[in-house]
Amino acid sequence: MRPESLFALFAPVESLPGIGPRLAKLLEKASGPHVVDLLWHLPREVLDRGFSPAVADAPPGRIVTLTVTVERHFPPPDKRRPYRVLCRDDSGPLTLTFFHADKRYLERELPVGSERMVSGRVEFYRSEAQMAHPDYILPPEQRAQMPAIEPVYPLTAGLTPKVLQKAVHGALDRTRELPEWQDPDYHTRQGWPAWRDALLAVHAPSSEAAIGPLAPARQRLAYDELLANQLALAITRAKAKRLPGRVIDGDKSLRAMALRELPFAMTGSQIQALKEIGADMAADSRMLRLLQGDVGSGKTVVALFAMLNAVECGGQAALLAPTEILARQHYDSIAPLADACGVRVALLTGRDKGKPRKALLADLAAGEIKILIGTHAIFQEDVDFQDLMMAVIDEQHRFGVHQRLALAGKGKGVDMLVMTATPIPRTLMLSAYGDLDVSRLTDKPPGRKPVDTRLAANTRLDEVASAIGRAIQGDAKVYWVCPLVEESEVLDLVAATERFEDLKQRFGEGRVELVHGKMKAAEKDAAMARFVEGDAGILVATTVIEVGVNVPEATVMVIEHAERFGLAQLHQLRGRIGRGDKASTCLLVYGPNPTETAQRRLKTMRETEDGFVIAEEDLRLRGAGELLGTRQSGLPDFRLADIAVHGELMAAARDDARLIIERDPDLSSPRGKALRTLLYLFERDVAVATLRSG
Repeated sequence: MRPESLFALFAPVESLPGIGPRLAKLLEKASGPHVVDLLWHLPREVLDRGFSPAVADAPPGRIVTLTVTVERHFPPPDKRRPYRVLCRDDSGPLTLTFFHADKRYLERELPVGSERMVSGRVEFYRSEAQMAHPDYILPPEQRAQMPAIEPVYPLTAGLTPKVLQKAVHGALDRTRELPEWQDPDYHTRQGWPAWRDALLAVHAPSSEAAIGPLAPARQRLAYDELLANQLALAITRAKAKRLPGRVIDGDKSLRAMALRELPFAMTGSQIQALKEIGADMAADSRMLRLLQGDVGSGKTVVALFAMLNAVECGGQAALLAPTEILARQHYDSIAPLADACGVRVALLTGRDKGKPRKALLADLAAGEIKILIGTHAIFQEDVDFQDLMMAVIDEQHRFGVHQRLALAGKGKGVDMLVMTATPIPRTLMLSAYGDLDVSRLTDKPPGRKPVDTRLAANTRLDEVASAIGRAIQGDAKVYWVCPLVEESEVLDLVAATERFEDLKQRFGEGRVELVHGKMKAAEKDAAMARFVEGDAGILVATTVIEVGVNVPEATVMVIEHAERFGLAQLHQLRGRIGRGDKASTCLLVYGPNPTETAQRRLKTMRETEDGFVIAEEDLRLRGAGELLGTRQSGLPDFRLADIAVHGELMAAARDDARLIIERDPDLSSPRGKALRTLLYLFERDVAVATLRSG
């Protein structure tokens, strides 16, 4: 049960004074459904209303507070025009303008002959000062009602700053002092305020610096959020480690056969990763390991050898992929090797229906299918294994932790290997995968040549197209990536469909194929097949080819408007080529006037192919929020912490969480009880439930 001290914070926002159903909907959209969400909704900047020049000296566009005398009202002849009120001080006139104004209200607020303080932005029109819709209109004696420094919050359409500020103040009024959950020595060393004081400080900043990520109050709150995250992961991990696993240590017979069939020697890091995985599987606790390797580093082979270990012990294994294209590709890589060892592999996707699906599920339940490769379809209730020992999840960031648990629930003591080709910076690694041990594949497979990456302005597109023509004459396969599917009025981008038509006219029908996210799966697969096996030499695509498509013959990639892509995405896309033994070229075509950040991204792509170097640079350039995309499942969505800035706090939180679990695994000490409150506060209730269930 959530502690009583937090009841008021987890009430719906509608329970705040003055918030009815309509405003509650807007607040929910801006920050979230509960009162506590308003506490985490931090100001993005501050307005300084302390600057009070004479009217004639007011700088255009800046917030100022002016003291003026009201001279005359000019009601408009019709409602489409603004209501104007002429005021002045000793230096000159100021016109206040109001659209859709209420005459009686303005006459009451701005009586002719009275002195008033008005605060807002001044603009000059034909050298006359104007202020549209002042933020404040007050008699000078009520100056105290106008904040000198005012926080500015992110809003949503229909929500006014005043309503949001009132709601935030209502939420702050519901907070109370809570027992301190931070380590006393660390807290004192950092010089941070108490939890409630920190909240009050970030919502009533005294300057711009007071809301910055390095301000003591903000750091304190960021650390609380990171500690809740790391503690929840540590509890989940400790529970998983305590759960009885199974000793999976086969006789290596199937793996020896598969090794003989491999067309290449394993790399040093593949051998090391298999050692680490083998040691985990042979232990009597469950394996929870992340295999992180760049595109084309050989993760699938490592996964196959781990799965064969389970098959040698009489069990079954499953490999879960986020898309059908990726699942089929794993199947195509694994099936020939497994067949050579006499191991039956099957593929299950959402497209499998009727009798064939029934027959497949019957063979799986009977234990005849030893390795099942599939998409989300594997989660379905009627998918039963005879004895699932080992599960592999590819591109883990596409799945949440609960899905990992759902797959593990289809067997007893299932060992779990999670794979990702998305290079993840160390700090993000801790936030997303703090409950996993990590193996990294750092070598390129033998025979792989580096990709020659070049930059080209989009004024040279004709030259690029001519070079593509020469490449496909020599039987090369070419990817041409565009950022959008259809022409957008908002962004001046050449859409994939338009580029497809253009290249088709240039190179002829049948030589160019198109793949994008709005196509049906069957259409996508057919177009891919014509590109891989048919006459088509060019595949025009959106980023659907980012993950998983494997065409060793593809040696050229053109990425149009490369300046609009993130670094990690550019790196993923480039990883689609250079997968065979031929030299490959990636052309990054950029539009006019790329931003400084875009230039740095393109320069990084020119200089390195190391995914981990690229990931760290991407985090520096974009910050964690954008790097992770909005709310990608599996990766936590921090509201107070900024991982790009708070990396050291994340590492400290991880160390603290480990110590807590070692010393007080049930969180029963006084600090432990305070930490339970912290977990509830940041909605990590699952971790508390895990503690309860032992």
